[in-house]
This record gives sequence, C-alpha cells and structure tokens, in this order.
Amino acid sequence: MTEKSTTAEELQALPFEQALEKLETLVAKMETGNLPLEELIRNFEEGSKLAAVCRGKLDALERKIELLTRDDGGQGEWTDFESAVPSGSRNAPPPPPSDGGTETPF
Repeated sequence: MTEKSTTAEELQALPFEQALEKLETLVAKMETGNLPLEELIRNFEEGSKLAAVCRGKLDALERKIELLTRDDGGQGEWTDFESAVPSGSRNAPPPPPSDGGTETPF
C-alpha cells in the first residue's frame, strides 16, 4: 500500500501548517521502524522536500517581519537581508574587536 507522491508544486502550495503536519506524520511513520525499505526511502525523500518547503516559508516570513519592524529612525542601523546565510547566523552580534580595544560598536 503506497501513497501517491506529491509534486513540488503541490508541496509549495500547501499552507505552512499543513506542510508541517504532513512532515510530522511522515516522521512518525518512519520512527515506527515497521516500513519496508523502499517506502522508508520514499517517505524520507518527501520529508526532505517538506522540510525545505517549511524552511522556505519560515524564511520568507522572517524577511517580511524584518521589513515590517525595520527601524527607519536615525538611531538604528539596517542591513540588507542575507538570504544565503542560515537563519541561526543572521542578526548575531558582531564579534568583539580583535585589537583588544574597548570601543563599542554603537
């Protein structure tokens, strides 16, 4: 009993919540350890696609939030969104000065 594979376009069209729910269902099925190898591989491939779709949707929302909350006043500094940088590395505080100085970055 195999399920129809979902196309990339169908996955992209899913709302985030449905994509995440589908991913969670696949993971739960794979964690049982009762799947034939071929089905396990198909589920893994579809899960990888779903994870990428979810990450893309989250990144797009993060960019939108950054634009909506951007400080256009004179105090803050705005830097362009870096889509190639993993989200965990974005907006990290700058490293301390290497010259041992006590100068603050602000």
